Amino acid sequence: MLPPEAIRPVVLQVVPDLQDGGLQRSAVDIAEALTAAGCTAVVASAGGPLEHRLTRAGAIHESVPLASRNPASIYSNIQRLIDVIERHQVEIVHARARAPGWSALTAAQRSGRHFVTSVHAVYPDGNILQRRYNAVLVRGERVIATSQFIADYLRENHGVDPTRLRLIRRGVDLRSFSPEAVSNERLIKRVNDWRLPDGQPVVMLPARLERRKGQALLLEAVARLGDLDFVCLLVGAEAGRGNYRRELDELIQRHELAHRCVVLDHCDDMPAAYKVANVVVAAGSEPQSFVRTISEAQAMGRPVVTVDHGGAGEQVIAGHTAFLAPPNDAAGLASAIRRALDLTEEQRERLAEEAIAFTRRHFSRDEMCAQTLALYDEILRQAMAAAAS
Repeated sequence: MLPPEAIRPVVLQVVPDLQDGGLQRSAVDIAEALTAAGCTAVVASAGGPLEHRLTRAGAIHESVPLASRNPASIYSNIQRLIDVIERHQVEIVHARARAPGWSALTAAQRSGRHFVTSVHAVYPDGNILQRRYNAVLVRGERVIATSQFIADYLRENHGVDPTRLRLIRRGVDLRSFSPEAVSNERLIKRVNDWRLPDGQPVVMLPARLERRKGQALLLEAVARLGDLDFVCLLVGAEAGRGNYRRELDELIQRHELAHRCVVLDHCDDMPAAYKVANVVVAAGSEPQSFVRTISEAQAMGRPVVTVDHGGAGEQVIAGHTAFLAPPNDAAGLASAIRRALDLTEEQRERLAEEAIAFTRRHFSRDEMCAQTLALYDEILRQAMAAAAS
């Protein structure tokens, strides 16, 4: 991934934890790319399920209680990170979240190390305290925006100098999320495990069961599509919110959708799950920088229905690879799902070709990693040139 002449740095990424979230996955992806390129990758976090990927890749995990937003914890984490920096001779500190970012910024300054940030979301900044808290993510020598939506936000609301701003879109694993990679055996297992009826189209929303992910909105939309014959699957773990799961069950009963709507747990073979689906829905209520399920579904050649806010519109070609609906609009979402289900087989094949090509061109995990490692190299080369002049 790096040319022979590239510098192979020691990079410390700082994240709150290693739960299965967007910024955490990005940190692990970059750590894997660093070790594959012969660099040293260190990740400091409170730990979590993704830690096993770091170990498997040969990266180093340092357990630091970075998930806390308590000011005393943020302060005490400064020395912990300085110890990590000195122990591993870290050259670049890369922060991906606000609370750990403040600890990382001060640790990098006191250690004389380079400091980089990635901005994965738009955070509330309605008052001066919020703006000051958020500001750490624009303090990097380079500030990575994970979508054009985020880049525009950083320029317009935080005045980030374009010379420091870099657009590096998040990507998906195109080796795993490829129609050719899913065997018939995996497909049959998924159909059997979920007891899907033969011949019925499948509409799927894959996401943790959280209110902001839009499962309730999808059920309201499905209730408006009683004349169509399809199965609706809500696929995702409960994320510790049992009350929301009960609310979804109550909505299914209230709208008499038990015959067509099923709430399922986490799926450990998402490529096969996408291949089972006829339509994949992303209906989040909050604008996000990057919706992983959109690009994963398109990489599998599946039509996507998504709400039109945040960075979602960048991930699709509206009217070609996906159908857009207004945010928080059940009727609009129902209309978009109807259009997706009405596609002819020829139209679906044409859409699949365009969706796969578009996603491979713009949302490759390998390209995201290559651009990030090139950014690290740029920073160190500039520092070497400045020191030599």
